Amino acid sequence: MTGLRKLASTVAVALASAGLGFFMGRSPPTPAAAKEPRFPQLTMAQLTDAQRPLGEAVMKISSVGIAGPYNPMLRSPVFGQRMFDLLDYLRWHSSLPPRLNEFAILITGRLWRSQVEWYAHGPLALKAGLSPAIIADLKANRRPAAMQADEAAVYDFVMELSTKHAVSDETFARAKMLLGEQKIVDLTAVTGAYVTVAMLLAMAEEGVPPGKEAPFGPGDP
Repeated sequence: MTGLRKLASTVAVALASAGLGFFMGRSPPTPAAAKEPRFPQLTMAQLTDAQRPLGEAVMKISSVGIAGPYNPMLRSPVFGQRMFDLLDYLRWHSSLPPRLNEFAILITGRLWRSQVEWYAHGPLALKAGLSPAIIADLKANRRPAAMQADEAAVYDFVMELSTKHAVSDETFARAKMLLGEQKIVDLTAVTGAYVTVAMLLAMAEEGVPPGKEAPFGPGDP
């Protein structure tokens, strides 16, 4: 019996020592150093002759200046200019009315959880006449409850195309009846273009301007 007690005591000491060694062998985590930006923010003064025309055009229309997606786009100025020209059509000259166009951009930004897209286009959607209730539902990752017929057609079209990579005959027919052929093409184009913008932002790890609150918090879906 005494031998068993000694054995148990020896095992307990060994386990305690092993446990102490385990915890002592793991030093407390040190704070991570601030991560270097993937693309340091350019300033207008830093732009090359090839970049400057695009930078000047961006500054006339962008709520984030040459930050956001334009910061990486400027690294490839020929692509950047052509993407800017496409966005110029899709933003200002599309056959879609601004209310529906901004709605499509917001849907895409929400699917990508794109902080910069939502930061830039939430106010624009509101200004274009999209209901605050629709914007709030979409931001909360819910299907908006009080959509007009054309808004519901846009929502279902963009969601199906983006998540299922297809559009059902029923959804297409409804969109065609309410919007027409040209608006369907422009709706598809603006959705795809803002997927590209969201990809650029995600790849470059671009955030909202310094001092501004990100639309989506860590616990948001």
